[in-house]
Amino acid sequence: MKFDRIIYNGVVVTVNPDFEIINDGVVGFKDGVIHCVESRKKDILEYLADDFMDANGGIVMPGLINSHVHLPMSLFRGLADDLLLADWLNDYIFPAEQKHISPETVRIGTLLSCAEMILSGTTTCCDGYFYEDDVAAAVLETGLRAVLAQGVIDFPAPGVPEPSKNVETATAFVNKWKNRSPLITPSIFCHSPYTCSADTLKQTKQAADSLGVRFQIHVAETKGEADQSREANNMSSVKYLDSLGVINENTLIPHAVWIDGDDIEVLAGRNARIVHCPESNMKLASGVAPIPDMIEKGICVGLGTDGCASNNNLDLFAEMDFAAKLHKVVKGDPTVMDAKTVIKMVTIKGAKAIGLGDLTGSLEPGKQADVIIIDINKPHLTPMYHPESHLVYAVNGSDVSDVFVAGKALMRNNKLVSLDVDEIMRQAGLIGLAIKRNHVIS
Repeated sequence: MKFDRIIYNGVVVTVNPDFEIINDGVVGFKDGVIHCVESRKKDILEYLADDFMDANGGIVMPGLINSHVHLPMSLFRGLADDLLLADWLNDYIFPAEQKHISPETVRIGTLLSCAEMILSGTTTCCDGYFYEDDVAAAVLETGLRAVLAQGVIDFPAPGVPEPSKNVETATAFVNKWKNRSPLITPSIFCHSPYTCSADTLKQTKQAADSLGVRFQIHVAETKGEADQSREANNMSSVKYLDSLGVINENTLIPHAVWIDGDDIEVLAGRNARIVHCPESNMKLASGVAPIPDMIEKGICVGLGTDGCASNNNLDLFAEMDFAAKLHKVVKGDPTVMDAKTVIKMVTIKGAKAIGLGDLTGSLEPGKQADVIIIDINKPHLTPMYHPESHLVYAVNGSDVSDVFVAGKALMRNNKLVSLDVDEIMRQAGLIGLAIKRNHVIS
């Protein structure tokens, strides 16, 4: 076979079922699909390819998957920090969204987030926000793979001033984008159990299931939410949602911090998917999700950054580092959340969590050619004994040199191929000035 591109002279971390690591590996893809993942057994010029790419001894691995993010919220990076979640949302984020979120600002914020993600090795993301049609158009422009969800909430929201139209708007979004691009998978996102009524939750879940798309919802993010649910419903947030019939294998739950053993049994029994967001949870003092306990019960857990307003970056390498170390401290056990476990969360487990496990998340023949290369020729990455350890505890997002999605180069030699990042930052800066002028912040 003649490949479109051969990547060689790299340490290939496949994340296949055996977590095979191949020294001096070769990855070949054609028409956006991986056809060859092997140890080099012959001179590289004996392979047939239009392009030969020398990884210079770096790490070649699946592109990272950000399983929970709010792309346009990069515009609110640093807008309000060191606050309680309720104050952060009600006093700053919601007012800023009402005043400054429009189709054009959503587009710029999305492009800004996508540029940041590509530069740090993310090839797939799972988003939920408003004006999601404009988010999708912008993501498609960047070349990233994405699961994108129109937000549903029982309050006037950007693009949906009449709450009674929220499910209808989300359904229309899904129908518009369901077969429009192989890179875009539509979804529906209910904000939370405390911002959506029981009727809204049930109607939205029914719509998502009938359309065959992921139903996303923030659950048990804070102690306040947990206490509110027990007071209002006499049960936990998880059990409340389960009583409404909205938790199953098609349900994606970011956070899941304030849950107990009984809740974990419910989630495992329903085969729900979870997204861990450790940095956001720490920054907002939301708590520590019992991720090791969930994994032990066989629950599929991905990793997400959440939005830039509560993180404040989209670097999944940093997120891996925090995820691994946080639970070691909490459990008092340095063997918990080992490097391979955390890498799986940001690759194959993340892919499965968002419904794309058959397409991406590992370097295997037949999978999409979503591939990144990490330059290890740097002081902080020398020497390298165990590549998987380096990926979690030493690599930074800025160490990523090349990014491919479906075989198409989005970044080569540390430079974005098609996005004008300077212009995107200029426009985002102007939006930031407008937010300041309108007294959202002092």
